[in-house]
Amino acid sequence: MKASIHPKAEIGIVRLKIKNLDRSLRFYQEVIGLQVLKQEGHVAELTADGEHVLLVLEENEAFRMLPGRNVSGLYHFAILVPDRVSLGLALRNLIKHQIPVGQGDHLVSEALYLNDPDRNGIEIYADRPRDTWQKDEQGEYKMTTDPVDIEGLLNISEQAEWRGLPAGTKIGHVHFHVGDLNRAKQFYTEVLGFDIVSHYGRDALFISAGGYHHHIGLNIWAGTGAPPNPEDAVGLRYFTITLPDQEALQEVGSRLQQAGAVYEQEAGLISVTDPFGIGIRLVVNP
Repeated sequence: MKASIHPKAEIGIVRLKIKNLDRSLRFYQEVIGLQVLKQEGHVAELTADGEHVLLVLEENEAFRMLPGRNVSGLYHFAILVPDRVSLGLALRNLIKHQIPVGQGDHLVSEALYLNDPDRNGIEIYADRPRDTWQKDEQGEYKMTTDPVDIEGLLNISEQAEWRGLPAGTKIGHVHFHVGDLNRAKQFYTEVLGFDIVSHYGRDALFISAGGYHHHIGLNIWAGTGAPPNPEDAVGLRYFTITLPDQEALQEVGSRLQQAGAVYEQEAGLISVTDPFGIGIRLVVNP
């Protein structure tokens, strides 16, 4: 029987490579609604509650922007807001700033999609109550992409005031382009220990811990064999998986060792790169 990652595992900090810090800080504060918690030189840490870091921006003007999506790496990172009113307020702010927005009702959640100035993909979403999530005959969550009730989001947030993303906002999930779905499945489920919760056709797979609808999405939409995102390109530096204690971290470390993976480990932290060049840090939640 496959060993699963601890059910309280979640997605933590996302670190992005960007070209212009001033430009990105304006965007993430004014358009997305995050706050600067700390800034040193070419690196800034952003928060929603003034305490916990959600996003780290790493500037290098030499980073290049690739044309189109033809490499493995970030498809989008997803900001989970606490409720539907918060999502409606986020939508109102995006409209105010005239930001092009995609959208999808996934049955388990309602989501808005956009890009930052470096074309890093962002999702802002709110979950539906967990007891409304349904499963199919194979035991996988039923998810689809239907139109979002935009009018309903605007109506429910009409009397509320936008003050940026509220406390309780977190990184809900991350979604990646990979070059081989079977190889990704083997690494993320058998080695890291996430559970398969849904397939989206033959080209995408969703996995999670603790029965969530998904913490990680994996797809081959950039093409089978898509190479890693180059070091000198904008995109994801790494994402973090938080675990509740040292024992849960060590269990993942043991599986990495048994799989012959190359990784670094120190107290409360494991650093590893997946088979497609995606950086991962597993940390004990303080």
